[in-house]
Amino acid sequence: MFTGLIEDIGTIARLDRRSDAAILTITPGHMNVDELSLGDSIAIDGVCLTVTDIGQSGRRGQFTVLAGGETLRRTNVGDLKMRDRVNLERALRVGDRLGGHMVSGHIDAVGRIDRRRDFGSNIEFAINSPAQVLRYVVEKGSIAVDGISLTVNRVDEQSFSVALIPHTVAKTTLADKPINARVNLEADPIGKYVEKLLGGYL
Repeated sequence: MFTGLIEDIGTIARLDRRSDAAILTITPGHMNVDELSLGDSIAIDGVCLTVTDIGQSGRRGQFTVLAGGETLRRTNVGDLKMRDRVNLERALRVGDRLGGHMVSGHIDAVGRIDRRRDFGSNIEFAINSPAQVLRYVVEKGSIAVDGISLTVNRVDEQSFSVALIPHTVAKTTLADKPINARVNLEADPIGKYVEKLLGGYL
């Protein structure tokens, strides 16, 4: 479980593509990899992946994760290239503050950035989204975009909009994304559970 509050920005230092998987070695910005353990969950652009190696082959200060075929099909991890920057968040520990919202790291779909509007130091993005995500998106509700917990400003039949304050611009990678860039989307899980539980009554 994650909060959508990004801890650090990492850089893809090594990328090994295989027939139905990708192995990514990441250099964090300031996160201490000595605090990671093999098997830990870490969100890479909102995708929950497992730490499979730390300081591999003498590359101190780096960690490695593996993305399987299902992850590559359902997320934008397959789009990543060497030296790309990615949002990093370690899994919650018992007793941690839940400052964002509940994020599982299980991506619902990939959306596309439709429009960007700059308002001084704030940025508003409109993100085109598949119907299976929009059904759970509500105005002033929460959504995770590339792992970032954001508040929905507006929503229509094809897209929703979110705003980035200066802190989010500085501490995440979203402001670097161009128009038409693909982004990972995870809707607030509460809506999914409510729909499932009420399904038998409707």
